[in-house]
Amino acid sequence: MGHNSCHVKDFYTDPFQVNLSFASYGHRRRNLKGGGGGGFICLAFFVFLLQALASVIQPVSGQLWDGVVVTQADFQALRAIKNELIDFKGVLKSWNDSGLGACSGWAGIKCVNGEVIAIQLPWRGLGGRISEKIGQLQSLRKLSLHDNVLAGPVPLSLGLLPNLRGVYLFNNKLSGSIPPSLGNCPMLQSLDISNNSLSGKIPPSLARSTRMLRINLSFNSLSGSIPSSLTMSPSLTIISLQHNNLSGSIPDSWGGAGKKKASQLQVLTLDHNLISGIIPVSLGKLALLENVSLSHNLIVGPIPSELGALSRLQILDLSNNAINGSIPASFSNLSSLVSLNLNSNQLANHIPDSLDRLHNLSVLNLKNNKLDGEIPPTIGNISSISQIDFSENKLVGGIPDSFTKLAHLSSFNVSYNNLSGPVPSLLSKRFNASSFVGNLELCGYISSKPCSSPPPHNLPAQSPQPLSKPHHRKLSTKDIILIVAGVLLLILLLLCCFLLCCLVRRRTASSRKSGKAAKAAASARSLEKGASAGGEVESGGEAGGKLVHFDGPFVFTADDLLCATAEIMGKSAYGTAYKATLEDGNQVAVKRLREKTTKGQKEFETEVAALGKIRHPNLLALRAYYLGPKGEKLLVFDYMTKGSLASFLHGK
Repeated sequence: MGHNSCHVKDFYTDPFQVNLSFASYGHRRRNLKGGGGGGFICLAFFVFLLQALASVIQPVSGQLWDGVVVTQADFQALRAIKNELIDFKGVLKSWNDSGLGACSGWAGIKCVNGEVIAIQLPWRGLGGRISEKIGQLQSLRKLSLHDNVLAGPVPLSLGLLPNLRGVYLFNNKLSGSIPPSLGNCPMLQSLDISNNSLSGKIPPSLARSTRMLRINLSFNSLSGSIPSSLTMSPSLTIISLQHNNLSGSIPDSWGGAGKKKASQLQVLTLDHNLISGIIPVSLGKLALLENVSLSHNLIVGPIPSELGALSRLQILDLSNNAINGSIPASFSNLSSLVSLNLNSNQLANHIPDSLDRLHNLSVLNLKNNKLDGEIPPTIGNISSISQIDFSENKLVGGIPDSFTKLAHLSSFNVSYNNLSGPVPSLLSKRFNASSFVGNLELCGYISSKPCSSPPPHNLPAQSPQPLSKPHHRKLSTKDIILIVAGVLLLILLLLCCFLLCCLVRRRTASSRKSGKAAKAAASARSLEKGASAGGEVESGGEAGGKLVHFDGPFVFTADDLLCATAEIMGKSAYGTAYKATLEDGNQVAVKRLREKTTKGQKEFETEVAALGKIRHPNLLALRAYYLGPKGEKLLVFDYMTKGSLASFLHGK
């Protein structure tokens, strides 16, 4: 056919070369112009071929193909990645063998100009391993395969990706070491490979990227020391290395030396490792630091006072180490501090009085140290505090009354110290005995010994003068005042006795007027009702009324019941149920019946006497009832500590 003939092989039917065919179409058409009829036939065949190709490749995965074709290199890399993955749930069924629609219909794939920029397949249940072919995706920016069951190593070829910004492989089963080549990614910002089974050392090259913001390698089995390069990074905001096997001391080069740009570090978590040595002083240079956790390590030495310069610090956890010395007075400058945990160390000396300047403090844990002295009353000025634990120290003195002003206090423990004196009444009601035990001289809380009244103040005895030389001393002004006060006190006591006698006589005369017969009849009726009810009758005490017990002798008196601390448990149309705590610490359930819903006194006593006789293992027994002088009616039951049947059935 010569130069006018049209060869089908000149047109690329490979979908990855369609763009090339379209680009060369203008040049080919110019060659066909001089071909006469043959050129026209070739052009018609070319149009037919395009229509046939469009009808084949438009429907992709149930969607219309947008016409963007993935590059040949990226397609081959994606095929290799799929071949090494185990797709338990069939989420990769859209990854076809032709590569059509890879940029528009393949699950988890995003492209720009036919080049893959993101692979996002978290929570897909994918197994297998990540192929080293991933290094062919030169435009890849984000790799997100977290929360799967991937095994094997982290690909070394990730270090060949110049545009890589984020690597999220946490919550998998990856093993091996961290590739040092990751430090060759100049654009890398976030690296999260936490909660895997990685081992080996942390590559110092990870801090090579000047754009690195977040490094999270926690919950692995990494060993070795912390690279000093991480401490001098001007861009890092988060360093999370907790729950590993890191050892050695913490580098003392935080913030860098002579750096033009200040450190941006905000979070430093190194807890649950094997780190030893002292707390570096240079941590005080990290002005933006908000969270520091060094707990559960082998750190020794004192706490640097330079940490008091961290004005933005909110959480400081140095617990479970071997830190000694005192609590720095500079901690009063930590105005943003919310939680201070120094539990289980060897801190000694006094608790600083100036801690009341921490107006945002919510948690203060100084448990299991060697602190002595008295508890500062100024801590009661921290209105936001909710948890205080001073247990297992050597504190002396009493519990400050100022602690009763802490309205948000939900957890309080001063057990096992050398405290003495009475517990403030509000604290003894809000917290149980476990908050105060182990203080032999502390009293006034449940199950403790009663507090004795203070001894009277006796005047010092005058030294006896020799009988052979008697003399008379002139009374001083102080003596005269004491004598006058004593006389006035004696007159006041005599007046009170006189008034009391008058009151007794008046009551005796009034009772005689009512008649002995009426009193005997009322007493007989009361005993008769108590006997018919099958219980024992007790007078209502100072408040009047009648209390009837069932099942044996009195457990409490009417005054005990009426003076108990009550807490509402629920309300209904018939009355209100309370949890009552008696003075001896016993708890009962009391139901106060509404006046409009109950019958008269006789009918009520008859019915409640019948209820008091009922005893069944599946029914709550009625222990007593009370009739008040004004008609109030109370039913007393055992308090069930495990809640109601309704809450058990409904799972609340």
